[in-house]
Amino acid sequence: MSLPRAALLRELGLWPQWRLKAPSSAAPPPMSAGESRAQTIARMDWDELTRAILQCDACPLHLTRTQGVPGVGDRNADWLIVGEAPGAEEDAKGEPFVGQAGKLLDAMLAAIDLARGRNVYIANVLKSRPPGNRNPAPEEIAACLPYLQRQIELIQPRIIFAVGRFAAQALLDTEEPIGRLRGRVHHYRGIPVVVSYHPAYLLRNPAEKAKSWEDLCLARRVVAQGAPDAGAGP
Repeated sequence: MSLPRAALLRELGLWPQWRLKAPSSAAPPPMSAGESRAQTIARMDWDELTRAILQCDACPLHLTRTQGVPGVGDRNADWLIVGEAPGAEEDAKGEPFVGQAGKLLDAMLAAIDLARGRNVYIANVLKSRPPGNRNPAPEEIAACLPYLQRQIELIQPRIIFAVGRFAAQALLDTEEPIGRLRGRVHHYRGIPVVVSYHPAYLLRNPAEKAKSWEDLCLARRVVAQGAPDAGAGP
């Protein structure tokens, strides 16, 4: 007797791992009476959260994306890297930071003895790619932010390293530019946040890499000290 298609694919190692853990037919938990969408997300476990992101239709981006991009890495990590939104390669592969910017990020992490998936979790504010890699719209950030907030609650990182203007501004609820946010320690719900330039920006402006290295070293000091550095922000 021939194996069912799903079983055959598993035997061949071709069945995507996320499907084994979270079938697309499984629905996220329903909202309770009088409960907001954000409140529903705030009580999800990892599997429920992943399903919700993959099936999300809370904003028009679900009409143009290939797939949702929940995040990748160690779910008990000390380090949480937060970027802005998936690009074309991330949209195709379902993993954040996999293009040239991702290679630069990996090199930056390696320089301080960290690696993707080893005491590091990587996620974006937006879980769906904006068409043409345009900037995220405010309503898109508002729709996606509860997912990131729940990821932070589940991970409980010791440091959040926010790369890019939209990541920093969304987490810190500010409109200040990167130049004024970097170089000091901020806080998100008691967790230290260090802000830096997005690796994609660094590829276009290599002269700024030295500043990003300073930011990374600041974040490493905060983790080593176990307490915020001087100049803490909001």
